[in-house]
Amino acid sequence: MSLRVAVQMDPLETINIAGDSTFAVMLGAQARGHRLFHYNAGDLSYRDGRVMAPARPVSVQRIEGSHHAYGDWQTLDLAEDVDVVLMRQDPPFDLAYITATHLLERIQHRTLVVNDPAAVRNAPEKLFVLDYAEFMPPTLITRRLEDARAFHAEHGEVVVKPLYGNAGSAVFHVGRNDANLAALTELFGQVWREPFMVQAFLPDVSKGDKRIVLIDGKAAGAVNRLPKPGEIRSNLAVGGSGAAAELTPREHEICDKLGPELARRGLLFVGIDVIAGHLTEINVTSPTGIVAIDRFNGTDTPALIWEAIEARAAARANG
Repeated sequence: MSLRVAVQMDPLETINIAGDSTFAVMLGAQARGHRLFHYNAGDLSYRDGRVMAPARPVSVQRIEGSHHAYGDWQTLDLAEDVDVVLMRQDPPFDLAYITATHLLERIQHRTLVVNDPAAVRNAPEKLFVLDYAEFMPPTLITRRLEDARAFHAEHGEVVVKPLYGNAGSAVFHVGRNDANLAALTELFGQVWREPFMVQAFLPDVSKGDKRIVLIDGKAAGAVNRLPKPGEIRSNLAVGGSGAAAELTPREHEICDKLGPELARRGLLFVGIDVIAGHLTEINVTSPTGIVAIDRFNGTDTPALIWEAIEARAAARANG
């Protein structure tokens, strides 16, 4: 079954094709005979019951500097002109992102949106994970310095991070004798209106922060992300390096617990982060890591993603 696929993402000119997960998914779609369109997230609009976007058909190839070719502009009615919308723009998860989920939710009765926009809206990374607190490190969400100080005193070393950050931005390690907690609390309160997250520091982060990808609720592969010397952040976007990884029994247990709920919510492409057996985040907005996973493991994660999408699209078509 050939599908018409609209990809809502950042400009193709700006991506790093060597590691970009969306680009890998687009290559996978093209290889399976699906027709691709591209539009920028900021161009999504609503008028008189229709959700539309100015878009261009696009073909892609893994050649740096010549990795995409556009056709002519056209206006897509996303409920009529396409079968699938991939919501793949990068966070931040802000009001613009939330508005896009509200608009795309209006076409869900006709067009398959991946990931399901209502589920994305209701499952922000650092809050959805609280549903699985039994797998998490000790965690505090607060705006109060008194709470943060008490938590720091109890656990000795902590990590402070914004609730809606991404790619390792604004993540701070506060050591046992670190006097910066008050200043950090003040800074977070000035920059963000929402509470921030404080977690007990896991020293084994130096051994890696494992990204595990789940496709339609099933574990599809993993990569161990290692921080640079002197860093605690292992995100590949901030200079972490990748290494081959297999799932431990504890990680299988986590995936088995999360998987059915992810599938039920229509969260087909999800990345979870696990440090030393502790679940820290469930990434549903624009998860990454599949290029590294496939490079180390010899797998084809885009094919698994498209198999899941095609199955869902076929089920819709059949009733």
